[in-house]
Amino acid sequence: MSQGTNGQGSAGVSEHNQALIYETDLPARLDRLPWSRFHSLLVLALGITWLLDGLEVTLAGSVAGALKDSPVLQMSNADIGLAGAVYIAGAVLGALFFGWLTDRLGRRKLFFITLFVYIGATAATAFAWNLWSFLLFRFLTGAGIGGEYTAINSTIQEFTPARFRGWVDLTINGTFWIGAALGAAGSIVLLDPDFVGSETGWRLCFGIGTILGLLIVFMRLWIPESPRWLLIHNQPEAARRIVETIERRYHERGIALPPPQGKPLRLRARDHTPLKEVFRSLFVVHRVRAVVGMSLLTAQAFFYNAIFFTYALVLTGFYQVPSAQVGWYVLPFALGNFCGPLLLGRLFDVLGRRIMISATYFISGALLAVSGYLFEQGALDVIEQTIAWMVIFFFASAAASSAYLTVAETFPLEIRALAIAVFYAFGTGLGGISGPTLFGALIETGERSHVLVGYLIGAGLMIMAALVQAIWGVAAERKSLEQVARPLSQAGD
Repeated sequence: MSQGTNGQGSAGVSEHNQALIYETDLPARLDRLPWSRFHSLLVLALGITWLLDGLEVTLAGSVAGALKDSPVLQMSNADIGLAGAVYIAGAVLGALFFGWLTDRLGRRKLFFITLFVYIGATAATAFAWNLWSFLLFRFLTGAGIGGEYTAINSTIQEFTPARFRGWVDLTINGTFWIGAALGAAGSIVLLDPDFVGSETGWRLCFGIGTILGLLIVFMRLWIPESPRWLLIHNQPEAARRIVETIERRYHERGIALPPPQGKPLRLRARDHTPLKEVFRSLFVVHRVRAVVGMSLLTAQAFFYNAIFFTYALVLTGFYQVPSAQVGWYVLPFALGNFCGPLLLGRLFDVLGRRIMISATYFISGALLAVSGYLFEQGALDVIEQTIAWMVIFFFASAAASSAYLTVAETFPLEIRALAIAVFYAFGTGLGGISGPTLFGALIETGERSHVLVGYLIGAGLMIMAALVQAIWGVAAERKSLEQVARPLSQAGD
């Protein structure tokens, strides 16, 4: 029989059918918190992962010309596309492996492990001695980043109050483009023959991520484990202490906290979730949500990776932009991508997920189809092409960010990291690996009409995903994670 909550309104323990039951209001206490310095620092220390991914992807594109000219690597356009696909393959497998570990071992352990994998691999890339070593280190770099996505998305969502979750998640994903801008700026300087030169410059470019990664290690040292994860892993007292520590900061500043909303949760303790239950939850109980998540992630993965991993080839091959100057064209591109989630993010919490996600996907696809046709007709010069990409990705960036938001918040707590990993892996595997490879081959032909085919495929996938979201999407705005997806360990009603 349940004892109810303890004196702090936190977590009580009972024996029910020989199973340990926790009655807790800790998730509700986290959701009622006003935004504070704690949340800002958490978002900064963890959300910087997207900055690293943006840096890596941009460097791969910005140094493409230097890699082709390198007397050591001597890469072709197809090799550049292959390198992008290998990076994505690493991210897919890293997400699956580290996502499983994140749900088993905890959020905090894994966002350090994955960061160290990234740091070591991107540092090694700078010392690549042939094509195959370069591809291996890019694979391992991707594995670190893929693992980061699962651990970081889970942690941020489980700490962020429900009413801010959409805007926060989209804005964080948008910082990918701050990393893109850093990569572009770094490549402009380091590939300049008057400063460093292409052969040494592309190696130094990959050192940027190493330095940033080492700084991030220290930024994350103070971050606690997710109380929600601790609750379902038989550690209610540790969860209570973390929440009380956060609340104490408000009390010390004289800020009164409103009472938690709703009834306390009753959770059955477990040390892990069997894989059979994981897959039953993902593909049977929540199969409609699985279709939505798969559609959104596959479409945005093809759309983004196909275009962004090969944009430098379009600029150099069709617009005769010198490879050392490609970075200048990335900066406005990155600005549009960052501003999209930042300016549209609040609407995902106000107007709702279903409307905003389907709208941003549809607009992105329609605009890409139009600009692709103009590109094929030769109607755009390089400046106009860059402006077109800027406008398209203003909407596409918000759309892509919302895909990660969707798969992170619409599946139960016990399998959240693995759900992110599974749909990221399948979606990115289908769209992210095929996209760069296909576009690299299409660009290699030198025919604009062939490249248009790739653009139309990307546009079609985005429009179909918009329709799937409009019909079956979940209205998760301003709801607690436990309301959106009932925990597998929840006991009773």
